[in-house]
Amino acid sequence: MKIGIVWLPNVWKSTLFNALTKNYSADAQNFPFCTIEPNVWMVNVFDSRLEKIRMAVGWQKVIPATCEFIDIAGIVKGASEGEWLGNKFLANIREADAILQVVRVFEDGDIIHVHWEVNPKSDIEVINSELILADIDTIEKRIIKDGRKAKSDKEIAVQFATIEKVLAELNNWKLVSDLDLNEDEKEHIRDLHLLTNKKFVYACNVSEDMMDTPEDKLKDIIGITNADTRVVPICAKLEADMIEMNETERKEFLEEMWLITTGLDNLIKASYDALGLMYYFTAWEKEVRAWTIHKWDTAPQAAWVIHTDFEKWFIKADVVNWAFLVEFGWWSKAREAWKVSLEGKDYIVQDWDVMLFKFNN
Repeated sequence: MKIGIVWLPNVWKSTLFNALTKNYSADAQNFPFCTIEPNVWMVNVFDSRLEKIRMAVGWQKVIPATCEFIDIAGIVKGASEGEWLGNKFLANIREADAILQVVRVFEDGDIIHVHWEVNPKSDIEVINSELILADIDTIEKRIIKDGRKAKSDKEIAVQFATIEKVLAELNNWKLVSDLDLNEDEKEHIRDLHLLTNKKFVYACNVSEDMMDTPEDKLKDIIGITNADTRVVPICAKLEADMIEMNETERKEFLEEMWLITTGLDNLIKASYDALGLMYYFTAWEKEVRAWTIHKWDTAPQAAWVIHTDFEKWFIKADVVNWAFLVEFGWWSKAREAWKVSLEGKDYIVQDWDVMLFKFNN
């Protein structure tokens, strides 16, 4: 999972990235265009269940799920036309699976806003307009390149009908991800790699007293109407304060703030949800590990992420709810309590599953 972090300069995006990676690799300064080259980091996905499973089974090693975050430079008006290295920034976004937009909601007179006022709706319009303009340019180039072929090739003609439909919606300033396209239409535009066809997640950088703001209210504040789009409150300053804390200190700090999880934990979870991803666990060969898969993947597909040949060799899988494995402490004891099921090729993996695969090679 590769997430591109974008937004206007001076929304504390780089500060958020520093907290996300738990170091200060991203240069955070109070002036626009501080970030030129994208910072890239693999981030561990925190899940307290991993440590509980490890302690129960007595293994020594824990390997969490990971996702890749790309801290892309702040984008401004004219980026689609190359303003302030905009073309380079947009190329970096194109490599991401999803776009995480950091939206400034907090007020702070000491932190300069690039447009001199804090207006999250306007900020979103700026960045989305640049992405839309870039997509319009992509489609128009395709039409110029292959337009003649559509006159004589029925298959290309059908594809072009979809492309022209999408172009019309883009010209009405709509994101492709917000359009109601059927599966054939989605396939027709897949090779265009349109920026606004990616999943969007919005991180609202709020003040500490707004961390408990419901998602629906945040959507109203920033003007998001798509019911499927995830919007997460996060306080970059609060996250930065927790960088040097250990797990116990962080937990106590959150309790003092009347919070259960950090904004970053919620943000990573929202990114997984946006891309239709989840993870399951394995507890074998002296390690407990989380493996990222798509929601609704079958047991053989889940085995594939461990090794590509495992899907072909798959026979059955022992499956236990992680809580039962923790309760009974070992596979054999969980089996004796009839908590382990033997599942076949049609089994749909759940995000609480611990799995032990059986192969024939």
